[in-house]
Amino acid sequence: MQSPGQKKSIAGTLLNLVGSRPKKAGPAQGPAPDGDVVQPAAGEGSLENHLGGDEARNYRKYEYDTVAPHVGRSMLEVGSGLGHFSEQFAGRLDYLVVSDNDPYCVGELRKRYEGSDDVEVIDLALPAEIEIRQKVDTVVMMNVLEHIKDDAQALRDLAAVTQPGGRIVIWVPGYMQLYGDFDRKVGHVTRYTPSTLEETVRAAGLVPEVLKPINFLGGIAWWFAVRRGGAGYPDPKLVKIYDRTVVPVTRTIERFVRPPFGQTVFCVARVPR
Repeated sequence: MQSPGQKKSIAGTLLNLVGSRPKKAGPAQGPAPDGDVVQPAAGEGSLENHLGGDEARNYRKYEYDTVAPHVGRSMLEVGSGLGHFSEQFAGRLDYLVVSDNDPYCVGELRKRYEGSDDVEVIDLALPAEIEIRQKVDTVVMMNVLEHIKDDAQALRDLAAVTQPGGRIVIWVPGYMQLYGDFDRKVGHVTRYTPSTLEETVRAAGLVPEVLKPINFLGGIAWWFAVRRGGAGYPDPKLVKIYDRTVVPVTRTIERFVRPPFGQTVFCVARVPR
C-alpha cells in the first residue's frame, strides 16, 4: 500500500507534467454584461493556444489523426484561431472556410489566405445565421462548443450550412469533475460527457455516429492538476514534456482499448438527408 507521502509525490509529478499554479496571463473574455458567456478571444497570448501550439506537436497530430478521416472535400472550421489546425488540410480540400470572432485572429487569417480563391475567411460568433459562398460537407469545431451557452442552437446554425448527409465534427473538454480555474479563465460554460453531448447533438436534430471519450491518461493527469494541485494555467514548457511522454502512450493504449472517460469527448454528428 502506498504511503501518504508516495501518493502526494505521484500527484505532484502529474501536476508538474500538466500545469502550474495560476499566474498572470493575457486577458480572456468572461461573462458578458447580461450574464451570458461568450467565446473567448483566441489571439496571441490566449491561454488555450498553449494546449495545441508548438509546445504540443504530438497532441496536434493526435487531433488531426482523429478528425481527418471524417473530413470530406469542403470544410468550415469554427474558431480557427491563427489557422494552425486547418493548415494541416492544405491540398486535400476543394473549399475551406476559416472563422473566428477575435479581431486579431480574423485579421491574421485574412493575411494568411490573401489571394487564395478556394479559402473564405469569416467573422463568426455562434449562435448566428452563417453566410458563406456554398454549403460544406464537413464542419469542424475544436474546443469551441463548450464556450457557447445555447450550444444546440449553434449546432442548428452550422447544420444549416452543411450539405444533407454531411458531418459536424466536435472536439470538446470532458467531464465536469475536471472543471477548474483554467476552464473559468477561458470562458468554458461546461465540460461534456458522451451522454450530455449526445443530448445536445440530438436536440439540434443531428445524429451522432461517433461519440466517445478520448485522452484517458490526460484526463487522469488533469484531475490531479486541477482538483489536487490547484493548477490554473498550463505552463508551455511543462506541456512540451507532457506532449513528449504522455500523449504517445495515450495514443497507443487507445488503439486497443476504449477508455471509460477522458480529458476530451469526441463526436461526429451526421446532418440528416
